[in-house]
Amino acid sequence: MRFLPALAFGTLMLPLAALANDPNSYAQPDQVRVTHLDLSLNIDFPHKQLDGQATLKLDWTNPQAQSLVLDTRDLKIAKIEAVGRDGKTTPLKYALAPRDKVLGSKLTIATPKHPAQVRIVYTTSPGASGLQWLTPAQTADKKLPFMFSQSESIHARSWVPLQDSPAIRFTYDAHVTAPKDIRVVMSAPNDAKHPLDGDYRFNQTHPIPSYLLAIGAGDIAAKETGPRSAVYAEPSVVAKAAHEFEDTEKMIATAEQLYGPYRWGRYDILVLPPSFPYGGMENPNMTFATPTVLVGDKSLVSLVAHELAHSWSGNLITAASWRDIWLNEGFTTYVQGRITEALYGKPLADEEALLSARALQKDIAAMPANAQKLAPDPRGVGADDSLSDVAYDKGSWFLRTLEQRFGRADFDAYLKGYFDHFAFQSITTEQMLDYLKPNLIEKYPGKMSWDEVQAWVYGTGIPKDAPLPDSPRFDAIDKQRGEFLAGTLAAAKLDAKGWNTQEWMYFLDRLPDAPPLAKMQQLDAAWHLTGTPNAEIGMRWYSHAIAAGDKAVWPAAAEHMIRIGRLYLTTPLYKAFAKTPEGLAYAEQVYAKAKAGYHPLTQQAVESIIAKAKKAQH
Repeated sequence: MRFLPALAFGTLMLPLAALANDPNSYAQPDQVRVTHLDLSLNIDFPHKQLDGQATLKLDWTNPQAQSLVLDTRDLKIAKIEAVGRDGKTTPLKYALAPRDKVLGSKLTIATPKHPAQVRIVYTTSPGASGLQWLTPAQTADKKLPFMFSQSESIHARSWVPLQDSPAIRFTYDAHVTAPKDIRVVMSAPNDAKHPLDGDYRFNQTHPIPSYLLAIGAGDIAAKETGPRSAVYAEPSVVAKAAHEFEDTEKMIATAEQLYGPYRWGRYDILVLPPSFPYGGMENPNMTFATPTVLVGDKSLVSLVAHELAHSWSGNLITAASWRDIWLNEGFTTYVQGRITEALYGKPLADEEALLSARALQKDIAAMPANAQKLAPDPRGVGADDSLSDVAYDKGSWFLRTLEQRFGRADFDAYLKGYFDHFAFQSITTEQMLDYLKPNLIEKYPGKMSWDEVQAWVYGTGIPKDAPLPDSPRFDAIDKQRGEFLAGTLAAAKLDAKGWNTQEWMYFLDRLPDAPPLAKMQQLDAAWHLTGTPNAEIGMRWYSHAIAAGDKAVWPAAAEHMIRIGRLYLTTPLYKAFAKTPEGLAYAEQVYAKAKAGYHPLTQQAVESIIAKAKKAQH
């Protein structure tokens, strides 16, 4: 595909066609680009809203442009004005279009005189899709309210009016006021020693895309874990979190040895209340993380390795559109595996790679053809839909294939060069391939054909010769699972005493979808899986036990669903319950109790599962 010539915009080199063609944004960056955001926010807990003022610094790329078009969702606009170089303000006319269910409302501001800056005064909605407001009762320590954002993929527009596309990068500074005793943190350098005085200032000097704009506020304590890292969490959680994440500095140093310097200064982790809908969110300088990884034995800290890896793949080099998101997630999952291997050994890294590969092999055939591709046709792919297992697991599998074909030393050198070449830019799959061809494929001829590369990126399914790591421990688990299901090995005789979290996940993942009830009861009697504090094991156990018809697990499954709002750990249980009329009725009762503690994204996902099941049963 031939693009128009690339235009240089500060740190960003992107073809005009790529800039103007994000189907998930109303913005027109080929006309004008936001280069800096000056944000002023007041956190109003009683009304569950942010009172905001966003001043956007503009770079006019088309001399004929007549307007500035921004993305918004459910924002109440009070006024919009141009800000002159002398600081004087002039009111501007604007139109807020009716709300689109997916994209929100297009905000068109008449700007025929091309002001250097535009200021928007606004208020967010209590139901903003990118914010969650928790009452004190919904937090761990029950003392103060809590609020946090989740901007990925297109939810930043629900709390700041901006060009909400990953193709557009900007620096920002922010002034946030909050009630005393509330600590505020953002996706910028944070100060663990900041007094709780209700007055906070932040400055992100690196250009970032809008989905990495983040804020959190609540009863938050901080504990240093290294010279450039700290853990932030509610006071009762912070010591446990600091212990679990004590290897953070080692992880940063390991990634630096592999892929060059960590360019963001500090790397802190905010552990959120259990309602956080994702495992982790790689907000620059401060990863937002789920408390479900705090299991006490560091068995799930690969989540930190993953979010840290995003500091190179995703935050340093960003997918220019949601269709290209595998450039963030596939590369990051690969880098995560390398950090895990360096710190915790090859067997664990191989187990995690195999777990994800086997799950993908099981699921990919049932996906629509377009969804099976690393770089799908963007039509019909919603921004939130693009974050699928294909982006993560097929993407990382492709990179492991490149590593195997070209050898680790040459592939590492290539990857380090790639991170340097595109640092602080947003790129398309095609730009990545244009760099891959001369710098790896043609540099070492005969190791992988261009047709094979194209099949991985644009083809459906998984290439037949895709390499899988060996795991003798997983092989032994396969054998025992088979004997257990065949009745030749009793549940109590499984050699499971020494299994780690990943090995239990693998054992449960490859049980039949609806295993025999007696088998599940034997397994529970021997290994006490019901009530497990480990949510990864719990999600797999309850899903299978519910499918087997084991009603004895229902109350514990319900407790898991009410306690945890992380989509990946909660929705499979709703799906399992929804397969029978009685289970569906029970799931609705559980949801009624859990709903208030769920993030809007989790509510949306659960309601969709229930609605679909009801439709199927009538």
